[in-house]
Amino acid sequence: MSKQRKLPSHDRLRQQAALLPGYVIIIAWVIFTFILLGWVFCASLSTTQEIFQGQVGLFPSGLHFENYAKAWSSQNVSTIFANSLVYSLISCAALILICAPCAYVLSRFKFTGNMAIQNGFVAAMGVPVAMIVLPLFCVIAQMHLVDNGIRNRLVLIFLYIGINVPYTTIFLLTFFSNLSRSFEEAAAIDGCPPTKTFWQIMFPMAQPGIITVTIFNFINIWNEYFLSLIFANSDTMRPVAVGLFSMINSMKYTGDWSGMFAAVVIVFLPTFLLYIFLSEKIIAGITAGGVKG
Repeated sequence: MSKQRKLPSHDRLRQQAALLPGYVIIIAWVIFTFILLGWVFCASLSTTQEIFQGQVGLFPSGLHFENYAKAWSSQNVSTIFANSLVYSLISCAALILICAPCAYVLSRFKFTGNMAIQNGFVAAMGVPVAMIVLPLFCVIAQMHLVDNGIRNRLVLIFLYIGINVPYTTIFLLTFFSNLSRSFEEAAAIDGCPPTKTFWQIMFPMAQPGIITVTIFNFINIWNEYFLSLIFANSDTMRPVAVGLFSMINSMKYTGDWSGMFAAVVIVFLPTFLLYIFLSEKIIAGITAGGVKG
């Protein structure tokens, strides 16, 4: 009997020992990430001379918060920040309005071509952007939409929406599939039409999944580089990824490295704060899907 009692604890120790290498890797990665981010933040409050002298974090000349004001005003950070904010917010809102009803219909109604549409979305998720960017540019050029005006902004937003539709639809489809059908049955008994049932009952119930996929889409669009490099062909239209790359190239002439690190912190803050304050929603959206019906 005593041996049988010791076996479970023995197994637990063996399982914990098997997980130990994973814990070590995760802890090492977290420490490395914190050190890296901390160095960038300290560099943004230092001077260029202190950065090259290896005095980052010591602050011998004090904290230089003026680096942020200088980066925001003189290094065009305010423009690229506003551009990325507009692109991300409009694209994320449009993706939810398009993909949520689509995912609900695909998850709830059986019709000819349902599985073909789902398989098409899954296949589209595997197509790299680099493979379709040249045909896209040719089509947009033939439509005379390549210029420096408002049309380029609309084209970029349209491309962000189109490229993220497959992922958003499949993510929400899985979430809607896990919601109980009893809510729809009760609404149908009360005489509520399917459209009203979706917007007033099922859509609010899918809030964790909607918030989660919106956060993922926001981060993806905020950090997008390749499409914006090709289609945002003006300094006034460039988002943060292309704008920061241009700033790094200009460092060889200006040498204002402290201002560049301040710009990096400014650009990094929205996605960082978004994750910090909504991390519980992200976990809930990934792990929960309501009551299965």
